Amino acid sequence: MNTLVRLAAIAAVAITVAACSEQEARIEIPQPVALTEESVGHYCNMTILEHTGPKAQIHLADNPHPIWFSQVRDGIAFLRSPEEQQDAVVVYVNDMGKATEWDFPGDDTWIDAGEAWFVIGSRKTGGMGTPEVIPFGEEQAATAFAADNGGMVVRLAEIPDAYVLGPVGLDAETSNPVTGAIQ
Repeated sequence: MNTLVRLAAIAAVAITVAACSEQEARIEIPQPVALTEESVGHYCNMTILEHTGPKAQIHLADNPHPIWFSQVRDGIAFLRSPEEQQDAVVVYVNDMGKATEWDFPGDDTWIDAGEAWFVIGSRKTGGMGTPEVIPFGEEQAATAFAADNGGMVVRLAEIPDAYVLGPVGLDAETSNPVTGAIQ
């Protein structure tokens, strides 16, 4: 009888653990949110609509509102910064291959950053006038952009930390635009 009680207890624990794991696996991924006048940049505290170029929105666990970034570069810096230890559920960026204009890419261009191709080191700057990480939904669109504007095509994990976390505004002749390193 003692063995049956133990087996029942083990089975109950196993079922509970399996149910908890299933609930964790079912985390609902929020959809991208349209920009409004209330969309304020996390770092600059300015209305996102006042800035041109691609943007980023990061959805955190247990937060119904996205965190906005006036540049994709700043959104990626947020993800990689040791000071920002928050659980990102999904990151959306503007697919500039679908955007009808650079200045205001539109709310129908949001894509998951994990699926995007990025151009870094191009001559185009972001909404804050600094180097940008320019997202595209298709590799060929990113490659064509890089051919016209300089830079290189990479995936999210290949973007150097120094490119998004390093200093900006250095003399172009003394700094590497891709790595951020002073030459």
